Formats: sequence, structure tokens, C-alpha cells
Amino acid sequence: MKSLLKYLSPFAPDLAGAVSVLFELDGVIVICDAGGCTGNICGFDEPRWFTHKSALFSAGLRDMDAILGRDRMLADKLIAAAKISSRKFMAVIGSPVPAVIATDFPALQRMCQKALDIPVMALEASGTKYYEVGAAQSYITLFKTFAVEALPVKSGTIGVLGATPLDYSTLEAAKVIRKHLTGDVRIYGMGGTLDDVAKASEVEKNIVVSPAGLKAAEYLKKSFNTPYEIAAPGIADELEIGDLSGKRVLIVHQNFAALELKKRILKEYPDAEVATGSFFNAVSKDADFKFNSEEDFRKVFAENSFDVVYADRAFERIVHNIYKGSWVDFPHFAVSGKLLEEL
Repeated sequence: MKSLLKYLSPFAPDLAGAVSVLFELDGVIVICDAGGCTGNICGFDEPRWFTHKSALFSAGLRDMDAILGRDRMLADKLIAAAKISSRKFMAVIGSPVPAVIATDFPALQRMCQKALDIPVMALEASGTKYYEVGAAQSYITLFKTFAVEALPVKSGTIGVLGATPLDYSTLEAAKVIRKHLTGDVRIYGMGGTLDDVAKASEVEKNIVVSPAGLKAAEYLKKSFNTPYEIAAPGIADELEIGDLSGKRVLIVHQNFAALELKKRILKEYPDAEVATGSFFNAVSKDADFKFNSEEDFRKVFAENSFDVVYADRAFERIVHNIYKGSWVDFPHFAVSGKLLEEL
């Protein structure tokens, strides 16, 4: 029962991360589900849905479709959706049902590709992993599909990988990042275009702002020798630091965001003792804690005395009766569904 959630809601799953990367890229996105997973994405996990729409469909699988594995019927639905949408690609994304019945996504992709003149991508999400896993898969598949040509490098161009509302907790993430960077800034997936993806080899350097973009950065380095660095510019701009001289501080977020805030704190207060931790899969050697459960989280607080915690308010419920220090809200949309702005 270690994974039992008594205080937290489930975090955004892998299929939500996959959709988040593709949402603005003018493609047909189809979730292979009966409708519930697509409803969760549109209602909870994708905040851009409330301000503008994307061609996001549910496959509308019925019980007998799933039980009997009617792949031809599913392929016909996918092909019809792509033909009426006039989009630049189609992405077929898994969910718990096709994961349980072992749907053959490569075969489904081939069936659709034969009938369509746009690229078809298949992403085998299961709904049982966290959002950064699906987002990472989306990035890799996008670059393998569209960034196939080695172009001359353009001086002053910067690519940004890993920027989604799930990490930055704002619909203005692209604007926030651009404010901190100079040159021709190309943000893949948010505030960018499919043409930016196709011309990824032109970029002089990539900035990886969340763990979701790390594998894609490594792929682009291997394919086009594009260097990359890890940073999350602007992600903690809204936070009040206060006087942290000599204080013990804990930061809980996705790993790169936590390290960015840690760097800012230590620059202002080098005598502060700052630890970072995360519930999510990608935790680097620089992190101090990996939380696998609410009980892990409580244990860290029971064994350590922190003066200030920077974390999403949703986590405060877990330790409300044992932690008496200061808590600064560091929103993480994938955890609480809370944005910095009001919709």
C-alpha cells in the first residue's frame, strides 16, 4: 500500500505529457480510449484547452472493440479523423485499455500511414507513468519524424526543450523563457511551430528546461552535434525569496526547476543550506531526495528540520501536523492543477 494516496490527487500521467508537447503543433491527436482519458486531459491536465482548441479526439473505444481487438475498425476511425482535419500529422496515443490488451501500435501506425499522406506517429502511453515520460516520448518521436535533414547551423539560435504548462504552471511559459534568453529562440512544442522542429539542426545550442526534454537533447546532440545545457529560466520568477541567511531550505518540484531555484537562493544567500527533492521519475545525482510515496515525504520531514519549504501547496496537506516552518507556494501544475494566472 506504499503508493496509496491519502492527501494527493493522482499526478498528470504520461498521455497528458505526450499531448502537452503536441498540442500547438497543428496535428491530429487521437487518444485510444473510450472517452474518459481524453476528458481528463481536456478538463484537467491541459490548461490551454480553456483558451484555444486543438484537434484532439477520443477513439471512442467500446467494450467489445477492446475485447475483440478490432484494429481495422480503429484504424478506419483514425484515418477518417485525419482526413476531415487537414492537419500536418497524426499522433495516436495509448491509454490504459490498449496497454492492458497489448494493442500493436506499430501495426496500427502502418495501417494508417498507408491511407494517409501525412506522417503518422504512435506513442504507447499507458496512463500508469508520470507526465514527463510521455512528454519525452513525444519529443523524441517528433524529431525522429521531422528533423531528418542536417542544415547549416545559424549563429545565435537557441532551442528550448521541455517547456510545457505542466512544468511552468503558466500559459505564458514561452514568454517567460524568451524574456531570459537572447537571440533567435525556438521553443519546441509551446509557442513554436512544426517548422521549428523540422529545422532543429540549425540551432546553435539547446536549453533543457525540464527532464522531459533531456532525452531529445541527447538525441539531437548525437544526430547533429548540437550542444545542450540544463536550466529553467524564469520558472521561479514569481517567488518571494525573503531572508534565508543560515536557514535550512527544502525545494520540491521537477528536478530542473528545483535546481534553478536552489541556484538563485545560494547566489543571494550562500550560507543557506538548500536541499531539493521530487516525486517524479527523473531525479539527478544533484537532488537530495526522491519521494516514492506520501510516506516517504512525511519521513523526510520527520527526520529533518527545515526552516522554509518551497513546494506546491498540495504537498502541505501531507505534513500539516508535523511541519511548523514557513511554506512558500511553488506551483507545479502536474501535481495540483494550479496555474499562476486565473482562467
